[in-house]
Amino acid sequence: MLGSTHGTLTTDSRRARVIACGEQRPGPAVHDRVADLDVSGRPLHADVPDLSRFFRPESVAVIGASDAEGRPNTGITRQLLDWAGRVGARVHPVHPTRPSVFGLPCVPGIAELPEEVDLAVLLVADPLPLIGELGEAKVKFAVAFASGFAETGEAGAAAQERLAGAVQRSGLRLLGPNTNLNAFERFREDLSGPAVALITQSGHQGRPVFALQELGVRLSHWAPTGNEADLETADFLSWFAEQPEVGAIACYVEGLKDGRAFLLAADRAARRGVPVVAVKVGRTETGARTAASHTGKLTGADDVVDAALRQYGVIRVDALDELQDTAALLARARAPLADGVVVYSISGGTGAHVADLAAGAGLRLPRLSPQKQAELHQWIPEYLHVANPVDNGGHPVGDARGRKIIDAILADPAVGVLVCPVTGPFPPLSDRLVRDLVAAAEETDKLVCVVWGSPVGTEAAYREVLLGSSRVATFRTVGNCLTAVRAWLDHHRFVSDYRSPFDEAPRTPSPSCRKAEALMQPGHRLSEHAAKQLLRAYGIRVPREQLVTSAAAAVRAAGQVGYPVVMKASGAQIAHKTELGLVKIGLTSASQVRDAYRELTDIARYEGVGLDGVLVCQMVGQGVEMMAGVTHDDLFGPTVTVGLGGILVEVLRDAAVRVPPFGEDQAHAMLGELRGRALLSGVRGRPPADVEALVEVILRVQRMALELGDSIAELDINPLMVLPRGQGAVALDALVVCR
Repeated sequence: MLGSTHGTLTTDSRRARVIACGEQRPGPAVHDRVADLDVSGRPLHADVPDLSRFFRPESVAVIGASDAEGRPNTGITRQLLDWAGRVGARVHPVHPTRPSVFGLPCVPGIAELPEEVDLAVLLVADPLPLIGELGEAKVKFAVAFASGFAETGEAGAAAQERLAGAVQRSGLRLLGPNTNLNAFERFREDLSGPAVALITQSGHQGRPVFALQELGVRLSHWAPTGNEADLETADFLSWFAEQPEVGAIACYVEGLKDGRAFLLAADRAARRGVPVVAVKVGRTETGARTAASHTGKLTGADDVVDAALRQYGVIRVDALDELQDTAALLARARAPLADGVVVYSISGGTGAHVADLAAGAGLRLPRLSPQKQAELHQWIPEYLHVANPVDNGGHPVGDARGRKIIDAILADPAVGVLVCPVTGPFPPLSDRLVRDLVAAAEETDKLVCVVWGSPVGTEAAYREVLLGSSRVATFRTVGNCLTAVRAWLDHHRFVSDYRSPFDEAPRTPSPSCRKAEALMQPGHRLSEHAAKQLLRAYGIRVPREQLVTSAAAAVRAAGQVGYPVVMKASGAQIAHKTELGLVKIGLTSASQVRDAYRELTDIARYEGVGLDGVLVCQMVGQGVEMMAGVTHDDLFGPTVTVGLGGILVEVLRDAAVRVPPFGEDQAHAMLGELRGRALLSGVRGRPPADVEALVEVILRVQRMALELGDSIAELDINPLMVLPRGQGAVALDALVVCR
């Protein structure tokens, strides 16, 4: 479970309901299919509820409605009446003793409602007794504001489970409990253009995004999901991605109810090219890790969350102001025509500083061509730098030269983004500068960003000119501007190449799976010999080896395997053989093999570890020592890890993780994330490693995770020796813990 003050419960994603997907509108990379299951029985497409009658109901029942002065329910009832009037809904107050509320006739109970209602708002301390009645009345949606559920501890969590069970049996959909009135806020209707849709588990944390409306950014919906006993973040994410007015989805997430459901929803948004920006706080409970395994120690739960979000294009930001600015830009900006960024300023110091920050943020700042620089020097003094950043020296912005400079920069085909930092107001030059930037932005399809650095924010140049433009992206800090621009460019690169991994996920078990299942020992750790048999069943190469139980047999095996050989004790109780002296390498003669056998069995006897024999193994040539493995994450299920291996694996902690299913591109991306990735390219005269063979091992390990995820607690291949290019990769050791 992810830590959450809203008490979101983690559920096994395999329990998710599976229904046919809703019809999609045309969009990028749409591959809509009838919902089906992967090889482990998990859904491959998002369950998309029709939430139109939640946000735009025709009829609303307010249960516990009040108009008595001083009562909390009175203020809520008044707000709901105002909201219903705006959306055109009929309101039916429900109260056992009141004949009317705010002039509207009251009915004493749910059974007496005069019509089927779309939405019931429950202003009661305990919603559970009402759920069955709501189901019988065929109410489509309900909202429970009541607190005291999973956010309060074990007893509250049990009460929430009972509530969730009642909701599932009733057939209605429930928002809450422990939610608020944010869905019924007054949204500005005078704003146009693509909108931001908002999902939050804490209503207060959505306020900065909601306030974007005051800066001219349209907001279409707000879903305050609360404890998510039924409707969850994934439901709203899937539905928002289908709405034609939504240009971006902003999320504040404390805990995910179902990791798989969230990824399916993110996949739906990615298929349609709808950007998702999220603040994700909290940590998952990683569960007990097998102490013997390296894999489980390399990535914490938040590393898994971070990797999962990246896989599906969810843009993770850290702060609410970043969420606000990034979502606004992604909703409104058109697709980039180029990825080159030019910093344009009236100060060389400002330009150099911002350019340095932009390069550090991973943005590409192309050097302008000599021809473009000569063109700019028509209006900018020769002694000023114009290669990028462009320093105009100040004076040109006060006359017609200013607009010509801006147009010339934007005309460069290598330039897709113009960033102009205005560190503070300096009228009249700053006024003329922002007017020219706004005018140029109206005539170009390229992105124009202005950073208005004044701490005051009351200047007319900012409030009226910049915020009055729907084409200029205005920021208050350089950091937020660069974060948003990077996210915008990354999003469009991502969706242009996106192929849903769920489309390629295996539906049926492979022959390898049937072989592997016979080798599993539930609740036990496999010996190295048995673990390697499991790898071999999935086509992962292991050394030539024989398991022997006598010194004489060891000598015969060495002759058959071929000298030099490695000898290792093999037993289910043995985890780190090297630390116990249970590995002997480079043995070149029969006498060495006999002596090694006796020494290994003596050590095992002294250490009190049981053996199933001694492995006599082929000695594999030098390569790059890597590791690959599978662990079980409480939120997302089986995950695949790859990283630098060997005896220093836990010291270096250089690893990348992915949530299956994923394709070859993601396997390559995992290797690209490693700090030590240069080792695979060949360093200090060593030949390049066989990266393609390593990628193939990663994909085979992933297949094991998909097919055996319920049976494997942890899989650890270390070292995985990646040989020179064209020679493959060999799993020299393996540890498997069965569930």
